[in-house]
Formats: sequence, structure tokens, C-alpha cells
Amino acid sequence: LTAKGEKADIVKGLDAGANDYISKPYDNDELQARINVGGRMLALQTDLLEARDALAYEATHDPLTGALNRRAILGTLEKELKRSGRRNSALTIGLCDIDHFKQVNDTYGHQVGDSVLCDFVKAIRSSLRGYDLVGRYGGEEFLVVAPDAVASVQEGLYERLRYRAAHIRTATPSGAVGITVSIGVAGVIGKTTVDRLLADADAALYRAKDAGRNRIEYASAAPNNAGLIGC
Repeated sequence: LTAKGEKADIVKGLDAGANDYISKPYDNDELQARINVGGRMLALQTDLLEARDALAYEATHDPLTGALNRRAILGTLEKELKRSGRRNSALTIGLCDIDHFKQVNDTYGHQVGDSVLCDFVKAIRSSLRGYDLVGRYGGEEFLVVAPDAVASVQEGLYERLRYRAAHIRTATPSGAVGITVSIGVAGVIGKTTVDRLLADADAALYRAKDAGRNRIEYASAAPNNAGLIGC
């Protein structure tokens, strides 16, 4: 609301960020009508921002569990690897696979299986540090990305995940369903590639499965230029 009604003043005001203007002397009805228009514009802007945020969330998160989806967790891993390479800092990943998950679906049905997956993600999140991330890698496999996880930290971190998973009890009409998880862990200090790190974690996961499940296996030591953390 301004006494400056010249075109140059109006243009200057609009360029400065004003959405609308009305010159003095003004009519009360016109002022109220313009305020109403401004209210509708703000409401529309709020709706658009909320829709944008919802779409951004859907594009990066698994719709069932709320964990990051495969694309988002791999993108996060790539960024963390670059940061680790620049800082020559430690980074570990844990490839987690729920043991005998097919039996859960076959015995109790897919709805119970979905509930188990959701409970698993809740348990994982409650066990991670504030800057660790978990994403659904595929099916019943989940990928944990843990920056700055040196050997002593990683052992406590992944054992905590295994322990929490073993104590999950998902309620069903037939009684509580428990699960266990096998975890393959690979780490790096310095530079490596996403594919190399995932391959090492996957190989460690297979060893955990072969060794009886409900356990953690670590990637074997790699050449010095990769700097992988062995066990």
C-alpha cells in the first residue's frame, strides 16, 4: 500500500519482490479483494511446495519400508566414497539379507512379510548413528552406509544391527514371527569404486550365509591401493 503511484515507482516495487500493489487513496473493498487474492496465491504456493516435497520423497524412498530406495542409497554411497577419497577417511557398507525370508512369505503370507520388512527397517534405524543411512537394495536385502566407521566402530555397529534383528518379533494372528539377518561388510580408507565395494560386501554376505546365517562376515583384505578394511 503506497502513495507512490508513478509507473517507475510501481515497477521498482514489483522488481524488489512485491506481488501486488495498491495506491493511496484506496478503496476498502478493493484492498480486501486484493488481500484475498494474495491469500489464494500463498495457499497455492504452499500446496505446490508440499507436492514437490512429497514427489521428492517418493522418488528417493521405498514406499513400503520408508528406507531409501536402491537408486538413492547407491547415489549416497557414491557421494560418500568421493568424500572418503578426498579426506582419506574410512567408510564401510553392510549388505544385510534377512535369513529364510521366503519361508516367512510362504508360511504367513506376504502381508506378514511386509510387516517384517517394516519392523526390520525400524530396528536398523534405531541402531544406526545419526549420519548412517539404510536403503532397500532389493527384496529382503538392505544396504547400510556408515561413514567414518573404523574397525572398532564397524564391529560394534554391525553386531548391534544383527542383535536387534534377532530380537524382532512381528505380531501375526498365528503368533509372533522372529527373524535373523546375515551381513556382509566391506570397508575402504581412501579410494575405490561403488562396484568394487558392493562386490566385496556381496562376497562376504555369501560367506555369512554359507557359514550358517545370523552372522557377520567381513571382506578380506585387498591390495593397498584399494585400502579395504579386512577382518
